[in-house]
Amino acid sequence: MSIRPPGPQGVPLFGNGQQFADDPFQFMTACADAYGDVVAFDLGPIPLYMLTNPQDIKRVLVSEPDRFPKLDLGDDAIYELLGDGLLLSEGETWQQQRQLANPAFHGRRIRTLGDMMVEHTESTVGDWADGDRLDIQIEMARLTVRIIVTAMLGTDISDERIRTIQENLEPLGARFEPDPFRRLIPDWAPTAENREFRAAIDDLESVIDDIVADRRRRGYEAGAETPVDTDTDEPMDLLSLLLRAKDRGEQTDRQIRDEMMTMLLAGHDTTALMLTYTWYLLSQHPEVERRLHAELDSVLDGSTPTAADARQLEYTEQVLNEAMRLYPPVYTLFREAATDVKIGGYRIPAGSGLMLPQWVVHRSPRWYDNPDQFNPDRFNSERVADRPRFSFFPFGGGPRHCIGKQFSMLEAKLILATVAQEYRLDYLGDALELRGSLTMHPREPMAMRLESR
Repeated sequence: MSIRPPGPQGVPLFGNGQQFADDPFQFMTACADAYGDVVAFDLGPIPLYMLTNPQDIKRVLVSEPDRFPKLDLGDDAIYELLGDGLLLSEGETWQQQRQLANPAFHGRRIRTLGDMMVEHTESTVGDWADGDRLDIQIEMARLTVRIIVTAMLGTDISDERIRTIQENLEPLGARFEPDPFRRLIPDWAPTAENREFRAAIDDLESVIDDIVADRRRRGYEAGAETPVDTDTDEPMDLLSLLLRAKDRGEQTDRQIRDEMMTMLLAGHDTTALMLTYTWYLLSQHPEVERRLHAELDSVLDGSTPTAADARQLEYTEQVLNEAMRLYPPVYTLFREAATDVKIGGYRIPAGSGLMLPQWVVHRSPRWYDNPDQFNPDRFNSERVADRPRFSFFPFGGGPRHCIGKQFSMLEAKLILATVAQEYRLDYLGDALELRGSLTMHPREPMAMRLESR
């Protein structure tokens, strides 16, 4: 890798774009190792500064969030895919949508979804058998799609629709892999990649249109597994909330489409990846797996886990957190400096991009001894208290923290507990390689063999 002289504000400048595209994870780590807390990238049309000090990250996400809005990366494709959903919207639009969505993610409601999560998991496990070989990432994604659709769209989803979703994830993901030359090609150019990307969006929109039309035909009545408000007897899934808001003139069809697309993709992918990396790590560390099984046997004693049980599964949660530390599905966040600002002793001009990389911070030896080692004990309460708050931030932080954090963690704990009571999973692939897109994915299929406990 080449190292360039300091940038115009004296910030170390590290490049270039092709090196980032080849391996973003190695590139970000090399930048931090070479230059520390603030590094300027020479990657694209605007200056980009990587911040790796937890105090600076806290300032951007929590202390002064209005000074650091979401960064427009200059790629219209992401907005074509997700539109003005919660992930990308800003200002009054985001505040309105977040307020509207909050009841669907309230802690009391999330706890009522535990039985549904376990039922879907048991249905999936019921199709497995000792000795089966499967791609665990595909299995986990199929399961988390079912759960998010039931929980937030208030309906069931057919195997055919799940196949449609999964078949289109690859062309969508490929479009967002780092590529310094892609910005030179206009989005309207009829390249094979652009055609496949738009065809994938069309297919996913057809799934969403079918679900919305089905809910409207049923008068917004949710499925039997979807909890209702005890005062109004109305379904409280996200789609019901949006449809009722549309009846009041507060939502458009496009807004509903954008929120459903965001929920369908972001709501299942990150949890599926969290679990995929957890299964991989457990297969490589039998001593951790034994401790996990011991906790499950002690707390559950072979019974079906519940949301109440999940609160007692402390080591199980530590395992999931340590997996997200090493392999954060969202491996970096982006913000923009709305005004000139001084960070880490350097002046960063207004309009510059800020990169907040979970991948780098989570693996820093400043905060973690032997950072590449898988050790869930890092997340016992005493050791967590000894570290800066933003030395670990898989769900972001501040006003724009992931709205689905509680949902995702309960879902992951119940899936892990349900499956691990029945099976051990033995990884059959070669050394794990990663590729960057909107989220961090394994480069190759995650082949695993099931072994009954």
